[in-house]
Amino acid sequence: MEARLAGCGRATTGMPLSAMVAQRSRHQSGPDPHDDVRALYARVAARYGVCGRTTRAYVASKLRRDPVHAAVLALARPLGLGVVLDAGCGRGQMGIALLEAGLARAVLGLDCVAARLAETRRAAAGLAFVVAAQDLASGKALPPADTVLMIDVLYQLAPAVQRQVIASAARAARRAVLIRALDPDRGWRSALTLGFERLTRHLSPHAGRHVAPLPVAEIAATFRLAGFAVDVTPCWGGTPFSNVLLIATRLA
Repeated sequence: MEARLAGCGRATTGMPLSAMVAQRSRHQSGPDPHDDVRALYARVAARYGVCGRTTRAYVASKLRRDPVHAAVLALARPLGLGVVLDAGCGRGQMGIALLEAGLARAVLGLDCVAARLAETRRAAAGLAFVVAAQDLASGKALPPADTVLMIDVLYQLAPAVQRQVIASAARAARRAVLIRALDPDRGWRSALTLGFERLTRHLSPHAGRHVAPLPVAEIAATFRLAGFAVDVTPCWGGTPFSNVLLIATRLA
């Protein structure tokens, strides 16, 4: 299932990246790839044992239940992520999964919460994963990388700040930008997601100050103008939410 924005650019293959991944999966032979993913998730979660039982359980649950991890892992090989900047990395499980799977050369994780960065640093011991404190709302430019990841970050920033961060990501990315965004234009899904986010904003330790998603078409337009092809596909899995994955790949 795929949702496409009118007028979005396409990857140089002539096929949306999400379709490339689907085609690749259909022709894959050998062991069940889901077994490999489960084993990967188990290895990643085990790394968080040094952070305590609660954190390990949270990461294990997040890996299993949130479809963004499988979506990014599926895109990683055809895209060739290289050096990854995970902007708003949280506890770092996405970057650690990419490194454990051999799908990234190195990861730089940025976050504004010192406790999360400390947990990421401990869990990533021995991997090419560096963390740094940076508040995305500070206006500071994102450092350059082959691929920029932003997962569930943008909509928690003020709209003007989101636009600055999107422009900074476009300048920083040498190859691609992957953004998991809350789409405000998906009908009942969006209404439910916005209501849930606003209800839990004051209760969740992971919530930002805002629930202000930009139209996905606006985000896509910024990347097109910066010389990227753009593909947008649902990233809600079996949930009722309105999350989508925006895949922007720099054109040659």
